[in-house]
Amino acid sequence: MSLIISFAIFIGAVIACIVTGYTLVLALAAGLVTFFICALVQGHRAADVVIMCRKGLSNGLIVVEILLIIGLLTGVWRSSGTIAYFVYYGIRFIRPGIFLIIAFLLTSILSYAIGTSFGVAATVGVIFMTLARTGGVNELITAGVIMSGVYIGDRGSPAASSAILVAAVTRTDHMKNVRIMAKFAAVPFVLILVIYACMSFANPIHQVDESFLTKLSGQFVISPWCLVPAIFMLVLPFFKVRVSYSMIASIVSGMLVSVFVEGTTLKSLFYTMIMGYHSDTSFGSVFNGGGLYSMVEVVLIVGISSVYSGIFEDTKMLEDFQSKIDIMVEKVGRFPSMVIVGLVLIGIFCNQTLATIMGNDLMARPYEKSGASNYELASDIQNSIIILSAVVPWSIACSVPLSFMGVGIGALPYAFYLYLLPIIYGLTKLTKWKFYDRTQ
Repeated sequence: MSLIISFAIFIGAVIACIVTGYTLVLALAAGLVTFFICALVQGHRAADVVIMCRKGLSNGLIVVEILLIIGLLTGVWRSSGTIAYFVYYGIRFIRPGIFLIIAFLLTSILSYAIGTSFGVAATVGVIFMTLARTGGVNELITAGVIMSGVYIGDRGSPAASSAILVAAVTRTDHMKNVRIMAKFAAVPFVLILVIYACMSFANPIHQVDESFLTKLSGQFVISPWCLVPAIFMLVLPFFKVRVSYSMIASIVSGMLVSVFVEGTTLKSLFYTMIMGYHSDTSFGSVFNGGGLYSMVEVVLIVGISSVYSGIFEDTKMLEDFQSKIDIMVEKVGRFPSMVIVGLVLIGIFCNQTLATIMGNDLMARPYEKSGASNYELASDIQNSIIILSAVVPWSIACSVPLSFMGVGIGALPYAFYLYLLPIIYGLTKLTKWKFYDRTQ
């Protein structure tokens, strides 16, 4: 009974935060207090529960370093004109019959490079939606294409906070997970690219508002040097350079480009790295965001959620739920069970983060009992919860990008990546193709 009351308070706090617009950190903190008390009610000593909390927190701190580096990276990429460079030449390459293809490829590349669906939707997504509206392209189709692109990186980028969170809670190596994600994304990506190519030729853009190019070149110096930070970030991990080192190289090069190419003052640069990029012009404001400050909430969420895991693991308070999931896993299989549990959690918590944390806590033991490795668990989470969060209309993973682009849920049927990838991945698992532990 104490556990049911604790979950009721936790879910109530989550709903209250979503309705009022307050940060989910408050809901997590409220849940932490209730689960701490629940552990005491179950007979655990306060000192022991504190040790559980410390144990969980120590596991979570592993990813905090990378999250903070990501904050610096997202600020520097804006200041150095790297994002602007991709957008500028993306627009330059647009031809009537390939508008949707360019939109998909550019959002895919940028989301993989900087690992943020919201950031790409709010910048490149907004610009491409404006081009679609002025050029006579169906805005729902365009928004669906962009939704597919922005979640390419959210699921498996070296810089994605969601992918890093999955690695942290499943206790797996992040870059090994990235390589596994790349293997399973290859077939869906090619298939979806073909679909969007056909749709692109059937829905050509009638005109391209090239005033964007003038505005971009007025806001940033569009130079090949702007590509250097992206090259470090995209290439070095494939040479087995640690992701944190690749990010640092990208940040340092971006700082140099900001100062010597873009003419940014050191004071302005350091402000951008800490507080994010801020432009005084209406057009430049599209690129606002990033910086260490943007990562504060994510760091707090990771820290508190790690404490949750410590309490759940050592008190075994989730055993009753896990026993029922054991039965479901036996009947329908691991991945279908993950999809079912994941959709329920997404529906309740309305976001990827809490659904990922609770999904791992509920599914870890059933996966272990059925003979699955932690890497299979991580892969299944990334190919279900992380992606499917974007197809639940009231989830912030769906509603926020759509609100940036000014469209409704009518765009979701065109976001083929979001549901074709889990389907193809599930079929792949049925054929017994095992990449988890063999992927190096």
